[in-house]
Amino acid sequence: MTAINFLVEEKSERLDRYLSEELPDVSRSRVQQLIEQGHVQVNNKICTSKKIHLNAGDRISLEIPAAQPLKLVAEDIPLDILYEDDQLLILNKPAGLVVHPAPGHPDGTLVNALLAHCPNLPGIGGVQRPGIVHRLDKDTTGAIAIAKTDIAYQSLQAQLQAKTAKREYLGVIYGVPKTENGIIDLPIGRNPQDRKKMAIIPIEEGGRSAITHWQVRERLGNYTLIHFQLETGRTHQIRVHSAKLGHPIVGDSVYGSGRSIGVNLPGQALHAWQLKLQHPISGVAIQVTADLPHTFTTLLQVLRRR
Repeated sequence: MTAINFLVEEKSERLDRYLSEELPDVSRSRVQQLIEQGHVQVNNKICTSKKIHLNAGDRISLEIPAAQPLKLVAEDIPLDILYEDDQLLILNKPAGLVVHPAPGHPDGTLVNALLAHCPNLPGIGGVQRPGIVHRLDKDTTGAIAIAKTDIAYQSLQAQLQAKTAKREYLGVIYGVPKTENGIIDLPIGRNPQDRKKMAIIPIEEGGRSAITHWQVRERLGNYTLIHFQLETGRTHQIRVHSAKLGHPIVGDSVYGSGRSIGVNLPGQALHAWQLKLQHPISGVAIQVTADLPHTFTTLLQVLRRR
């Protein structure tokens, strides 16, 4: 049994939606099941209603029962390891690699690779899903942390919630910002017209607070290399925020035009460049830098020559 506690920071939406956003590796249906089974307490009282609305200051306690085996096949997929010990693993994820099995991607995922590399990873979320602490989109590359023990999983999740773990990205955008840096503070939620996409959604309509810091690293004609720092970690946050400002990420066919710029990119030009966190046991600061993929460096070289 794993216990996770949350403190609601602002007036929020329904209980099940809040928990789904806070626990990206637990499905919405699984969250609803846990609520109905009495595994969730709100302000120290068991709550079996998924529809209650939360207020700032509410305290939520969630108990996740021990995982049940899931029939996943270990696959010998090469991993670019940036850091590893007995508690955690940090990888440089390539483009095209889905993090865990989902409809349309039953195998060939990072989880399948992890089962081959670390056969004894803990089960998270009610099934045997190795400890993915945060996710990267299929075509976003770069540093991703994996917890190898329950203690490490809880510690890393707490660091992300407390914003002490830092995630920094490099991305190439269309256009040229007028200033050298800025902050995008726009709430994000599910796109009501397309549930597979995210959108800018007002808080009162179910959006969640989303804050992205950005700084120009290099101006490249009609394109710009941007250094992004996440203060929150909403799904597709950088891609949605960039598109909203009129500067979508190059190669992003979902939130941008997807128009070709003469470089064969596998997806959006967005890379999780640095990851900073504290070791879950020793507390020692860990910082890893993930090298840019070849396609990203090729894109920069082409734009510099123009």
